[in-house]
Amino acid sequence: MNRKELDPESSLGAAFGDRLRTLRDERGWTQDDLAERIGYSGTHISAVETGRRPPTTRFANSADRAFGTGDRLQRQGQAARHSAVLEGFPEYVTHEAQAIEIRFFELGIIHGLLQTPEYAAAITTGAVRRGAITDQQAEERLALLARRQATLERAAAPLIYAVLDESCLRRPVGGRKVMEAQFDRLIALAELPTTVLQVAPYELGERRAFDLPIHLLTMPDRSALAYAESAQQGRLEREFRFVQPMLTAYHQLQVEAASQAESVTMIEKLRKGTP
Repeated sequence: MNRKELDPESSLGAAFGDRLRTLRDERGWTQDDLAERIGYSGTHISAVETGRRPPTTRFANSADRAFGTGDRLQRQGQAARHSAVLEGFPEYVTHEAQAIEIRFFELGIIHGLLQTPEYAAAITTGAVRRGAITDQQAEERLALLARRQATLERAAAPLIYAVLDESCLRRPVGGRKVMEAQFDRLIALAELPTTVLQVAPYELGERRAFDLPIHLLTMPDRSALAYAESAQQGRLEREFRFVQPMLTAYHQLQVEAASQAESVTMIEKLRKGTP
């Protein structure tokens, strides 16, 4: 049976899943064995182990009783539920690290894969000040972002197709120096043979294909995945009948957006502080 490799450092939810699997393996139990002991399905156990579903309080308490681990899993599960990473995102990151093509559209802020460390730090610092996340969660976000960016430097680097709404460039983050460095990074990325960078200008108006950020992956077997987020959770879509319309809309967006040359010119003007 194929077993998905787990990266316990990718998120607190992944760390919980890795611990759950380790405890189960130590006892020689299958997922169905554990499911029977704690009143869940084997499919549910698999989803928690692989980080696709967060452990509820009831689940963690039941697992603690089955393994005789006191309240260890309950405490670890509580931390996972309060993670700064949305449900569904760790699974997306796993696929992102293997994708041969990554397409995305972003609104409001520069996409994480394109951010400088200073820009990313300013975003998380702002979230901490608003009380949206804790200092620990901010560190978790930044560590995960660094690992994601590192995957772009692998031997077989993926092709990146990035469309940024003009709002990403117009919104000041971290002050002038941070923005200047961020603009420099975008210009440098646009020069890479593996990156296509475009800006969707405001004048697109209703012709802009998406009203929310979207991520589209092409995997080594040429299968396509889509990932989108609401305020509360992320969802990874695998069924091609759902992914295909999003791919079509993305291609339409690329046609409507400014060319890479035009986009770089816009970024250079903003870098110089000219309209």
